[in-house]
Amino acid sequence: MRPRTVVTGLGIVAPTGLGLTDYWAATLAGRGAIDRVTRFDPSPYASRLAGEIRGFDAKEHLPSRLLPQTDRMTRLALVSADWAFADAGVVPSELPDYDVGVITASHSGGFEFGQNELRALWSKGGQYVSAYQSFAWFYAVNSGQISIRGGLRGPSSVVVSDQAGGLDAVAQARRQIRKGTRMVISGAVDASICPWGWVAQLTSGRLATSDDPERAYLPFDGRAAGHVPGEGGALLVLENAEHALERNAPQVYGEIAGHASTVDPRPGSDRAPTLQRAMDLALADADLAPDDIDVVFADAAAVPDLDRAEAEAITKVFGVRSVPVTAPKTMTGRLYSGAAPLDLAAAFLSMRDGVIPPTTGSTLSPDYDIDLVTGAPRPHAVRAALVLARGQGGFNSAMVVRAAHH
Repeated sequence: MRPRTVVTGLGIVAPTGLGLTDYWAATLAGRGAIDRVTRFDPSPYASRLAGEIRGFDAKEHLPSRLLPQTDRMTRLALVSADWAFADAGVVPSELPDYDVGVITASHSGGFEFGQNELRALWSKGGQYVSAYQSFAWFYAVNSGQISIRGGLRGPSSVVVSDQAGGLDAVAQARRQIRKGTRMVISGAVDASICPWGWVAQLTSGRLATSDDPERAYLPFDGRAAGHVPGEGGALLVLENAEHALERNAPQVYGEIAGHASTVDPRPGSDRAPTLQRAMDLALADADLAPDDIDVVFADAAAVPDLDRAEAEAITKVFGVRSVPVTAPKTMTGRLYSGAAPLDLAAAFLSMRDGVIPPTTGSTLSPDYDIDLVTGAPRPHAVRAALVLARGQGGFNSAMVVRAAHH
């Protein structure tokens, strides 16, 4: 039998709350964090809203020597990793060197750092560009900096598949645990709310242009007109279930039970999109039937065609309105590769507390035959959840998590 992979620690950095407790309290209270961008002046741009993390001062959490060499995304990731290990009751430096790996996802790398150095290059000259630019922008930098900080020399890598990447990274971590690595910290934190990153995101044509934070990001709603970007995400401590038991882990949130990823056919093709196939394969991998799933955390693109495709896929797998569907990311914005790991964290907290967080702001369009949890949280026993993520370019990822066997 293959070893089971369980989650024993959660490190959350979200616009709605820094740390697990604050994030979950805000999520259940339906307190959104979408507002006008403050990290730069958004007035010249078509989209002006974001889910920003406010009140994060890296100096309070990290040694000063790290600050000149890290992008905001990496600072948030380092703190998230610290919190995840603390939650799991692990001091990484006390574990054997090669026992712990780091596998993160990234959507855009350290964009803000790169922008600042490019500005220095253009305005002042090459000698003013930081030597740290050589790696601070890089997709793999969060994995690298976390492994250096913790002395973690197990398998490390980065996965780049846009919003699907967060689940793909966790799936890769599960593979490493099955191969014998005892523990892997995995997930993703993204942050590219800067003019350069903003322009790149606007090219997708999927960003909402509304200036009303309450009505800008409305997945599965007849008024859906794009998404609002956000920053942050979550890192999870994954480990071999026996290892967690041996070391008497303070808690086991649940198990990574199944995963599948697919890629859609190219636009204009007559072949169907493959999200449904990813869901079917993830359920098969978890050895669960659709009836075993208590909630689906939706990708929730808030682009009508994409919402329709997702709603149809969910209905084909589960039947008409037969499973609760939610998208708490309406409170944070889409966090790119950080979004799905945050949904995984929310799924585990739903299991712990017997409640499904709401999709705030949205009113379900009659066009979609899904049971969307809107308004208030819904009390509901959650034993297993399905988390969905889709990235631009046709990436689909589906992950099944379930409560730990007692």
